[in-house]
Amino acid sequence: MSKDDIIKALAELNEKQAGQISALLVHAGNLELIIEKQAGQISTLTLRVDDLETELSVYKNRKNSNNSHTPPSVDLGKPKRNQSLREKSGKKAGGQPGHEGSTLAFWAAADEIIIHVPQYCHRCGDDLTQVPAIALSKRQVIDIPKPVAICTEHQIFSKACSCGHITKCEFPINVNANIQYGCHIEALTAYLNVRQYMPFGRIQEFYSKVMGLEISQGGIVGLLQRFTAKALPMYQEIKNRIEKSTCLGTDETGAKINGKTHWFWTWQNNALTFIVQSQSRGYKTIQKTFPEGLPDVVLVHDRWAPHFRCEAVHHQICLAHLFRDLNYIVQVHASDWAGSLKLLLKRAIALNNEAGYDPAGAGSDNMTRCELADSIANLLGHKLPDKDKLAIKLQKKLRKISHYILCFLYYNDVPPDNNGSERAIRNIKVKQKISGGFRSIDGADGFAVLRSVIDTTIKSGNDVFYALSLIANLGAE
Repeated sequence: MSKDDIIKALAELNEKQAGQISALLVHAGNLELIIEKQAGQISTLTLRVDDLETELSVYKNRKNSNNSHTPPSVDLGKPKRNQSLREKSGKKAGGQPGHEGSTLAFWAAADEIIIHVPQYCHRCGDDLTQVPAIALSKRQVIDIPKPVAICTEHQIFSKACSCGHITKCEFPINVNANIQYGCHIEALTAYLNVRQYMPFGRIQEFYSKVMGLEISQGGIVGLLQRFTAKALPMYQEIKNRIEKSTCLGTDETGAKINGKTHWFWTWQNNALTFIVQSQSRGYKTIQKTFPEGLPDVVLVHDRWAPHFRCEAVHHQICLAHLFRDLNYIVQVHASDWAGSLKLLLKRAIALNNEAGYDPAGAGSDNMTRCELADSIANLLGHKLPDKDKLAIKLQKKLRKISHYILCFLYYNDVPPDNNGSERAIRNIKVKQKISGGFRSIDGADGFAVLRSVIDTTIKSGNDVFYALSLIANLGAE
C-alpha cells in the first residue's frame, strides 16, 4: 500500500471516528438532559413522599386530650395507653411503706346503748335474771334516722298596755309568707344541684320519696333563685379578692344554654375560685368582667390569645399544654427538637420544686435559671428541617412569647401549669354530663355564682353544707 493510500485510509478512519464521537457527544447530552429531568422528578417525589408520610403520621397519631389542647370530652376513642404526662416513679401501685392506714373507728360515746343479757340457760333452761352479768364484748352500728320534714308554726300576739298602747310582735325576718320552705331546704337544694350536680327531676324525687315533701320543679327553681340572691354578696367579695391577688390561673369552656353555645370563664388560685358565664369566648368577656384589667396579677393560661390582651404584671403559659403539643410533634415527626425542649422544661420544673429554691435569690440557682433560659432560646432559634411543619409552626409561636415560658422561676407562688383552672371549669362539664345543658341564662349565672362560693369554701377547708346553711339564714338584699 502506497503512502497516499495509507494517508487516505487514515483520513477516512478519522472522519468515521469523528462522526462516532459527535454522535456519542449528542447522546451524552441527551443523557444529561434525561438525568437532570430525573433528578427533578426524584426531588419532587421525595417532597411528595415526605408530605404523605407526614399526613400518614398525623392520621396514625390523632390528636386527643393527652397530646393536644383537645378536652377529654371530645376524644374520639380511648387515648393510647401510657400517654400520660406523668412519669413512672418506679414504685409499686397502692399504699407506700410508712403510709398510715385507716379503718372505721369506735365512737367514744354512743347515742343509744342496747344491752343483750341472757335471761335463761341455753342448756338446762334455768332462770338467770338474778345472776350478775359479765360484759364480754361490744359492737357498734352507725346509721342515720329516716329524714323527715319538720313544720314550725310561728304565731304572733299583741298586748295592751295600761297606757292604752297595743304592742304587737313581728314575724322573724326570714318568715315572710303564710307558708314557705325553710333555710335548710334552701341550702340542701343548692347543695344537691350545684355541689352534687343533681338535675331538678332527681331532686324532686329525693324530696318526695325520702323526705316526704312534694316540691315541684318550679318550686326547686324558686328555692335556687332565692338562695342565689343571698349568695351574691359573698360572690362579689370573691371577685374583689381575686382582683387583689398576685397570681391567678384562667381558663374557659363551652356549655349549652337553651341549645346555644355559651362560655364559662374562671379566674382562680389556691384560695379562691371565681366563675362567670358569657356569650363570648373573646376579649370582651375579660374587659367586661375586669374593666381595669388585672395590673397586680401574674396570669397563668393556655396561650389563648384574649388572655395575652389582659393587662397583667406578667404571663405564664401552661407547660402542661406545651408538653402535650410537644408529645404530638414527637409522635408525628420523631422530632429531636421537641424532645430536647421537653427535657429543658422538665429541668426547669425540677429546679422550681427543689427545697429552698428562692425565685428572688442569687447564686447557683440564678445561674441555673439563666442557663435554662439561654438553652431554650437556642432551641427556639434552631433551624428545623422543612418537613417538620408542626414543629416549625410551634417554634414560631413560642419565639413570640418566649419570655412567658419560665416566668414561674422568677415569681413566688406562680405554678408552671394551669391545672388548677382546668379543675375549676371541669365542674361545668360534670354538670352537663349528669344534668345536661342549662335551660336559661339566669340558671347558668346562678350556677356560676354558687359554684364559685362552693369551690372557694372547699379551698378554705370549711364544710360546704354548713357554709350554705349560713348563707341561707341571711336575708336577701
